[in-house]
Amino acid sequence: MYRLGVGFLGGLIVVVGLVLVPLPGPGWVIVFVGLAVLATEFTWAARLEQFARKQVSAWTKWVMAQPIYVRGLVAAGTAALVVGFFWIAFLIIGVPGWFPAEWIPGWTGLKSNG
Repeated sequence: MYRLGVGFLGGLIVVVGLVLVPLPGPGWVIVFVGLAVLATEFTWAARLEQFARKQVSAWTKWVMAQPIYVRGLVAAGTAALVVGFFWIAFLIIGVPGWFPAEWIPGWTGLKSNG
């Protein structure tokens, strides 16, 4: 039962983290916390956590070694992904009611819930 509980809790934390990855905030940190929970009971999770940490470290080192314009393009691409995520989410669920409807340009196709 204990392993099942750890597996469920760790898996849930990883899934929540993965959902939050495209959003500003600690998405990857939450994924690593979930993997750490899973790694307390499952060796495959410990190996996956170590692999993921190495990949993130290698990516960070590569990005930081690039010229400023490449880092700017990476930042712009990340920002475009975040904006795209919110745009799709707001197309599906609508813009929150607290956001002034007159600020939403018509060309976006977004509708206010308010």
